[in-house]
Amino acid sequence: MVDSLKKPDLQEIRPGVKAPAKDTILTPRFYTTDFDEMAQMDLSLNEEELLAILEELRTDYNRHHFVRSDVFDKSWDCISGETRQVFVEFLERSCTSEFSGFLLYKELSRRLKGKNPMLAECFDLISRDEARHAGFLNKAMSDFNMQLDLGFLTKSKKYTFFKPKFILYATYLSEKIGYWRYITIFRHLESHPENEIYPIFRFFENWCQDENRHGDFFSALMKSQPQILNDWKARLWCRFFLLSVFATMYLNDLRASGFYAALGLNAREYDIEVIEKTNKTAGRVFPVILNVDHPDFFKRLDVAATANAKLTAVAESNQPAPLKALRKLPHIVNIGWQIASLYFMKPIDMVTKRGEVY
Repeated sequence: MVDSLKKPDLQEIRPGVKAPAKDTILTPRFYTTDFDEMAQMDLSLNEEELLAILEELRTDYNRHHFVRSDVFDKSWDCISGETRQVFVEFLERSCTSEFSGFLLYKELSRRLKGKNPMLAECFDLISRDEARHAGFLNKAMSDFNMQLDLGFLTKSKKYTFFKPKFILYATYLSEKIGYWRYITIFRHLESHPENEIYPIFRFFENWCQDENRHGDFFSALMKSQPQILNDWKARLWCRFFLLSVFATMYLNDLRASGFYAALGLNAREYDIEVIEKTNKTAGRVFPVILNVDHPDFFKRLDVAATANAKLTAVAESNQPAPLKALRKLPHIVNIGWQIASLYFMKPIDMVTKRGEVY
């Protein structure tokens, strides 16, 4: 990479291989779960829908889609400075997230084979899609003379254990918010092609259909296990995961607003649209969703995003560690207070709206 285009944050573990981003509460995580409990799931309550989705996954609509054409065959040094840095960070976060999904789904497929064959095959086919996405993103990073060592990432990342029901909440939301993120960018650039700074965005329409199918699979899987959706604990956990996913995206995207500006997007307006649509989509299966129309909802996220920016500035300063810790504390407390206030905001009861009886 041309030295003038390098940023201190783009650290390398060896030439051309980017050091993984440091684990923080906002970075993509790698997950593991109770595979035996997952294998014992009885799918009979929603087997028909799951079989229909399995047939779609077998069809593999995008098997010829992720092929790089000659539009990539040029120098991308025209993307420079801060825009280059935040774009590489966007590619890295996206690649890490897709690769995390691949590892989890592949391991689920391996552990469930012979115990729950339909579920094992679904996870195997979904892992196929995630591997393609991760590989395509990593290849895109190489256009900026930087890649991730996915093998090193597999061994070096810490794995977070979630019980199966939490895996289902989290992966469902991850896939559905991924759909809305990709399709919103695609539609914007379709209307404003002058803002397409890099051709990977042309692939987002078909790409997001993979995300949508994966989300539909997890929705159908949750419907086959009504016990994880129909009690008071489910209501609390659904609120928790919705807020966690929304707040993580919002804080990350406002910090990287320069990337969205390069695409002709306002990061805050983009996130609001994605959050509103994801929240509405989640209402098809979750017993409750967040009241994102409440006048305080995005105001509190804005306060948290401002505090997060100050927290980042302190973390990146050259001050002694004890002083850093002291200066971080009020911003951490502020973020915690805003998120807690949002969590206890009255949610919207979707069971009543859908007219369901458990």
